[in-house]
Amino acid sequence: MNVGAAARRSGLPAKTIRYYEEIGLISPSRADNGYRDYSDEDVHFLTFLRRARGLGFSIEECRQLMMLYRDRQRASQDVRDIAVTHVTAIDAKIAELQSMRATLSQLIHACHGDDRPECPILDDIAGLQTASLA
Repeated sequence: MNVGAAARRSGLPAKTIRYYEEIGLISPSRADNGYRDYSDEDVHFLTFLRRARGLGFSIEECRQLMMLYRDRQRASQDVRDIAVTHVTAIDAKIAELQSMRATLSQLIHACHGDDRPECPILDDIAGLQTASLA
């Protein structure tokens, strides 16, 4: 099947599919005319990649997961280790986002939101001390 059909079946944009081929995540065969020829197995791997990326795995993690998925002799511990590391990174990102939210909430509370030009939000972004937050 061509890239358009593979895109429809996998739920990925054709541009993404071409990128995955460029970086070696997939390797569709080529028809006699030189066009890519995606098999059902290629579409299955593309769907796998879409789901893994949807869970936030990096391209390199996806590469490792694909290798493990294709390896029927794999140890499930290897897959688990990748997932545990990813969850740890997600937890760190959540903590970072919660900290950002708390800071912005404080700044919003300190901002009068009126016609005056003083703005603790801009002062903080500029690195200036704000008396109401110090």
